[in-house]
Order: sequence, then structure tokens, then C-alpha cells
Amino acid sequence: MSSNLELIRRTYEGSSEENGRNLMAVLHPRVEWTEAEGFPYAGTYVGVEALMAGVFSRLAGEWIDYRAQVHTYLADGDRVAAFGIYSGTYKATGKSMQAAFAHLYDIEDGKILRMTQYVDTVMVAKALS
Repeated sequence: MSSNLELIRRTYEGSSEENGRNLMAVLHPRVEWTEAEGFPYAGTYVGVEALMAGVFSRLAGEWIDYRAQVHTYLADGDRVAAFGIYSGTYKATGKSMQAAFAHLYDIEDGKILRMTQYVDTVMVAKALS
């Protein structure tokens, strides 16, 4: 079985399609996914369907070339943190952004049980207005 760090790494380091497939394969059915306050998709989404509708479908529809590029991973048992930079262009305004982020994952039996996002929301908000 792969380590928790490798499990998370596979959700970031391929093509968008590969990352999406890899993420879907490791989401716990009752995943709790929290987007930071001040982020356009702020809130906690419970379950895979809520997460896809509330976050990933919106990212795909509202942004051009949206990416989460990780530069550092840290692992401690069942917790993995990924640090990086978001980038993309918001379709409605044509403005691009780069914003630092951190994602903290809780893994249970090889599945992502919880994710908490920390992000420089000011940089994202500038692209939205």
C-alpha cells in the first residue's frame, strides 16, 4: 500500500484529468472538505457529490487554466500538508491571480477523510473584481 504522502502527491502532480481521477479514487464517501472563509467557494462540503458540485465543478466552469502547484509536502502519520500556489484566470473578469495555499489532509484507511484549506484570499478576490 502507498504511503499517505504518495496518496496526496498523486492528486496534484499529473494532468488535471489524472489528478481528478486520482482524487476521486481516494475520497472517503463522507469526506469533509473545508474551503477557507473569504474564498469564493467558502464552506464545508460533506460527501463526494457536495464537494464536486460546490467546488470542483465551479472551478472548472469559472476559471481558465486553474492550477494548484505544490512545492512542499509534509507528512505526520495520518496527516499530510501540501503547500503551494494557486493560479488561473477568472473567466468573468479576465483577471489572473497567483495565491499561496496550504491544504491539510486527514487520511483514514487510505482515503481522504478531511481537508482544510488555508489560502491568501485577497489575491483570489482581486481576480474576481
